[in-house]
Amino acid sequence: MSDLDGLLKLIPIADIAKKLGIDEQLAESAVKQVVPTLIGGMAANAQDDAGAQSLEKALTTHGKKAASTTVNEIDTTDGAKIVTNVFGGKQNDVASAVAKNNSDDNVTSELINKLLPLLAPIVISWVGSRFLGQKTASSTAAESPSSTAGGIGGLLGGLLGNAGGQDLIGGLIGGLLGGGKR
Repeated sequence: MSDLDGLLKLIPIADIAKKLGIDEQLAESAVKQVVPTLIGGMAANAQDDAGAQSLEKALTTHGKKAASTTVNEIDTTDGAKIVTNVFGGKQNDVASAVAKNNSDDNVTSELINKLLPLLAPIVISWVGSRFLGQKTASSTAAESPSSTAGGIGGLLGGLLGNAGGQDLIGGLIGGLLGGGKR
């Protein structure tokens, strides 16, 4: 069982399918692509000190919030801001790349773009809570920016590595985005 299984269980697949007018199987398939994509984008941002510090601030803020459990509770305006911070002007490129690397032809870049702002608040809240738990557990007196980048990057990389073959997504996103805040 991967670390992401807990996150995937929080996502209201049936509600998402209904909202987007697609069947649940397609919604689940697309969600399983978008979640690692968001985490891969965050990992790419955490590759440099400025990006890691910005991400740490976002994770600290969002990690204190409970993840929404219904589509109606999801703040898609906030989700769009998160997506912009993670991918910047490359959101469409990322969505296209993920769609092309997906074996399900029905998981299109259009569908991925619709899912990103729906899933981003859930993902960042979940990752943030794990980050805050990790930070509390380590309880270091003062972290330097480079140790912060390693902590966030290590957490995100571990999530991608444990996602059962999702290393490709992390590498794909990292290649498109490079390091640092978009």
